[in-house]
Amino acid sequence: MSLPLSVPALTGANLTLGYHGHAVVNGAGIDLRPGRVTALLGPNGSGKSTLLRSLARLHTPSAGSVTLGDGIDALALHPKEFARQVTLLTQSRPTPGGVRVRDVVGYGRHPYRGRFGAGDEGGAAVVQRALERTGVAGMAERPVDELSGGELQRVWLATCLAQDTGIVLLDEPTTFLDLRYQIETLDIIRDLADEHDVAIGVVLHDLNQAAAVADHVVLLHAGTVRATGTPDEVLSAELLSEVYGLRIDVGTDEHGRVRTSPVGRHTHRPATGRTAGQTLTPRPA
Repeated sequence: MSLPLSVPALTGANLTLGYHGHAVVNGAGIDLRPGRVTALLGPNGSGKSTLLRSLARLHTPSAGSVTLGDGIDALALHPKEFARQVTLLTQSRPTPGGVRVRDVVGYGRHPYRGRFGAGDEGGAAVVQRALERTGVAGMAERPVDELSGGELQRVWLATCLAQDTGIVLLDEPTTFLDLRYQIETLDIIRDLADEHDVAIGVVLHDLNQAAAVADHVVLLHAGTVRATGTPDEVLSAELLSEVYGLRIDVGTDEHGRVRTSPVGRHTHRPATGRTAGQTLTPRPA
């Protein structure tokens, strides 16, 4: 799908979502647009993942709508047709025993294959690119049940990339990853938006990661959308402190991006081994 930035790629409107008759999201709305990264933020239990899952048709709303492009009812599409438009990286997936990494990433090509796996010309090249972009090409022949949690997370991200859709939904994609691969995952997200015009919706817990990667922020609190806008507009000290229930200081870094700093009882404790105000000489390399 190729749409101008002014037209939403995927829209959730007035969504009410719940479990066993209890609503956990009330009247929420969200627009995902081509070339834009939208971060869903909020404390645990605020409804971020539930809202994201509803956009992926994994949680049916009791009220509201999910539409593609200029008004196509996403809930009415055939599953394969929907899967050619939207992919989702969930927080957890079952690990198939004895299956190679390359084959797991190949699962992302399912929407393009006919019976018995036929009809996906060029699919192998797409899988290879996904393996390389996520840094797992070197383990392509290894069984996935031998991988660490961080390695497996990257394999599932590669599977999403192999699906090759115009809309990508990511539920806490940096979970289990060490610092290097957290940053590389955020870089991949920006590349998808900037270079491939993909519409991204991503649930994140780290406010600074959201400020660094997102163009647009949706802040949820107790199942409602508390604020939407750019990181500069939404990530204010007053609003974040209210929503998260603790003091959060907000400033800017040398690039002008928002930086947040939660303040606990020991946040300003002097560093061990030096007195306040003392400057250390850098160690030789």
